[in-house]
Amino acid sequence: MRIVLQRVHEADVTVDKEVVGKIEKGLVLFIGVAATDTQEDMRYVADKCATLRIFPDEQNKMNRSLIDINGEILAISQFTLLGDVSRGRRPSFINAADPAKGEKYYENFIEHLRNEHNLHVECGRFGAIMDIRIINDGPVTLVIDSKKPKQ
Repeated sequence: MRIVLQRVHEADVTVDKEVVGKIEKGLVLFIGVAATDTQEDMRYVADKCATLRIFPDEQNKMNRSLIDINGEILAISQFTLLGDVSRGRRPSFINAADPAKGEKYYENFIEHLRNEHNLHVECGRFGAIMDIRIINDGPVTLVIDSKKPKQ
C-alpha cells in the first residue's frame, strides 16, 4: 500500500456538492492499494500512520503522534498513487488493485485505525469523484509505502 500523508489544521471532502467527511487537527491520508498488497501491508501502513511522531511538542519538535494529540483522520481512496509514468505520456495503472480488492483493503484500513488505535476516522467515498479541501499544517507531507525496503 502507498499512503500520501498530510498534517492538517482541518480538511473536508465533498461528493456531488455534499460534505461527506470533515476533520479538525490531524491527518489527511490518500490511500492507494496495490494489486500485490496483503493484510500485512495494510496493517503496516495503518500502524505507521497512527504512531508516526510528526506533531510538535512544547519545544516545537516533531515528537508526538496522532494518538498523542487525539487527532483525527480523513481517509481518501486514491488508486492513482499506484500510477506508473515511467513510459510514454499516459499513466499505467496496472500495479493498482482491482476495484473490489481496493475497496476491501481501504475499508479494512479504516476499521484497523478505528478498532486497534481508537482513532476518529472520516472518509471519502470509494470510487467517487471527490473535492478535497485541506489547510496544510507545516506543511508536512510524507509518503509511506509498504513495499519500500525497510532498513
